[in-house]
Amino acid sequence: MARGNESVVTEFILLGLSSSADLQIFYFLFFSVVYAVTVLGNLLILLTVVIEPRLHSPMYFLLGNLSFIDMSLASFATPKMIADFLSERKAISFEGCITQIFFLHLLGGAEIVLLIAMSFDRYVAICKPLRYLAILSPRMCVGLVILSWVVGIFHALSQLAFTVNLPFCGPNEVDSFFCDLPLVIKLACVDTYILGVFMISTSGMIALICFMLLVISYTVILVTVRQHSSGGTSKALSTCSAHFTVVTLFFGPCIFIYVWPFTNFPIDKVLSVFYTIFTPLLNPVIYTLRNRDVKDSMRKLSSHVWKFRKTAHTP
Repeated sequence: MARGNESVVTEFILLGLSSSADLQIFYFLFFSVVYAVTVLGNLLILLTVVIEPRLHSPMYFLLGNLSFIDMSLASFATPKMIADFLSERKAISFEGCITQIFFLHLLGGAEIVLLIAMSFDRYVAICKPLRYLAILSPRMCVGLVILSWVVGIFHALSQLAFTVNLPFCGPNEVDSFFCDLPLVIKLACVDTYILGVFMISTSGMIALICFMLLVISYTVILVTVRQHSSGGTSKALSTCSAHFTVVTLFFGPCIFIYVWPFTNFPIDKVLSVFYTIFTPLLNPVIYTLRNRDVKDSMRKLSSHVWKFRKTAHTP
């Protein structure tokens, strides 16, 4: 992916969240803790799903993959942001900037498809319980995960197909803590308005349409739940409400930022922090605090680890 001969910008300057020295130290400490908790929390869920036999079901298989994507989403830009809090010059190379954009749209596209797959899993479990294991077979689950990554790759490549060859020969300041497509594309030395609206608004419209489809699917599920009075109704309702909370937290900021790509609002930075850092943190909190099976499995796993360490240190 070579750039055009007119491009002379070799790096971009990230303006970050704040220019205040005092806030830089606070942000460094705060986001270091948040990032560590996010990675460890999602890693714990992933290991629990893999190790604990009682969680070897379609729903938890998809949940484990969601934790992996969230862990990756929190890592594509956050470590550099944390390091930049201690640096006076927050620069990133052109290649590094393009890489950040690629992984943002790769992981975002993959998570969108995976969230849709998780809603499909809940629909089948509640509306067609007798055929659940037949429909959500291991082959189907693996296929859904592969599909999510394939869609993410194609989405990321489609967003970068024209960006990498745009001439960047003037301003190079990105008003964010990472390279985001709406902010980078407007720095090109040519009129990119129509191209930008097409490329970036497609992300916003895709997110909006997928969110509406998910709202419809969960509405159908909730209506079905209300029509039944079985003992598993409260558990199904709790699971669906947790899933829908995750969907809202993820799609809300994405829709707001990408539906209006060339309109900058002061809250844009906050929303960028939310869906790249806080949402991956909230996902394990939501699923572990509201899911008894996951909590019990984590307790069992931690007790096994504690007994193993105790045995290993016994002379």
